Amino acid sequence: MSPNGGPAARPGPDDLRRTFEAVPARTSDADGPFAESWWGRAWVEALESLSMDEARLARGREYADGGHVAAITVTPGRVIAYVHGSRPRPYRAELRLRSFPASDWDTLLDAVAARPGHLSALLDKEMPHSLVDTAGEAGIRLLPAAGDLDPDCSCPDRGWPCKHVAALCFQTARLLDSDPFVLLLMRGRGERELLDELGRRNAEHSARERPETPAMPSVAASEALADRFLPPLPAPLPVPQYPGEPPSYPELPGARDPLGLDHLATDAAARAHTMLTTGEDPLAGLGTWQDAVRIAASRPTAGLTATTRALYRELAFATGRSTTDLARAVAAWWQGGAEGLEVLETAWDPPAGPFDRARPALASADFPRFQPRRNRLTDATGTLQLRFGHDNRWYGYESDPGEDDWWPRAAPDPDPVAALTALRG
Repeated sequence: MSPNGGPAARPGPDDLRRTFEAVPARTSDADGPFAESWWGRAWVEALESLSMDEARLARGREYADGGHVAAITVTPGRVIAYVHGSRPRPYRAELRLRSFPASDWDTLLDAVAARPGHLSALLDKEMPHSLVDTAGEAGIRLLPAAGDLDPDCSCPDRGWPCKHVAALCFQTARLLDSDPFVLLLMRGRGERELLDELGRRNAEHSARERPETPAMPSVAASEALADRFLPPLPAPLPVPQYPGEPPSYPELPGARDPLGLDHLATDAAARAHTMLTTGEDPLAGLGTWQDAVRIAASRPTAGLTATTRALYRELAFATGRSTTDLARAVAAWWQGGAEGLEVLETAWDPPAGPFDRARPALASADFPRFQPRRNRLTDATGTLQLRFGHDNRWYGYESDPGEDDWWPRAAPDPDPVAALTALRG
């Protein structure tokens, strides 16, 4: 299906051939109107006015509802599809519609270009009544009427139209519902060609209506590029020793927490000061979640003050996480910065080497047996865990007995024995 809900179109070799995938059978509202848009219903009305047999129309609608119509190919002046009937071999159904000559297209495009709303509606896959009225005023009948549709089918039924062509007509109405450019293609022009031509004519029309503007002052290129004396740039101001203090934010009804704003402004000033003194951005490469964790971790009083709790709520809400998620991530950041957060959130498969040597080292230090899983070693009680980071350090984690609720504990260490000793201590 296409993004706007209609049948999906496969690209053709050029702009004048579009093939739409077969539409599955309808599972609801089979008795409602077959077309939703007014121009789709106008197509169905043209079909009904063409038919001399309501029974064939009803049978054709049943075929369309039941998904009997295969992929539909639209080219200028015709619509073709294979329709599965009562026999194993499908029938080739075709519907012809008169293409406009070049003179009609010139008249229609000029009329549309003069009304920018027409182009906007087409881009939104709409066929405004005013566009059809504009074409009618120019003597061009855009939508088909009685006698405009010329059906043909490989079946032996000589109905006008037969049920297979009727089914094709009903499915074509669904194509028109989702994309009115299908009708314009039947009339002889592809979508890209039409949009390019309408854009050009619309620009010409706007230029004709735009009042004359005085010429902008200019300088000759030879004068602009000529060698001349330029005074030296002034020396840059000295970088202050410390970041500046942010202003005081008043507490206003409905406004953000002023202390939270103060914290964000202080953090931005510190970042700017680092960039001025080192030429590097200390936060380059951090994503939104990582930066939120970093900001929360810069408050050492996590959960102890109303201001810090308010900051946690703001950051958790902005990142779509819970305050518990944020508190756990802050603990990982305190443990090892961005790498500590990566160890918390991402399991990975270490290559052969230090990870494989960890369990023998722990066993030789008389520690209980640890169970490996990816980059993690968990003791038999399920309360202690060592996680191996990309920086070749071991990060200690702890959980309550019987709970899969791991929290970072202790400082990381390249030696798994030392990391476990710190964790147990």
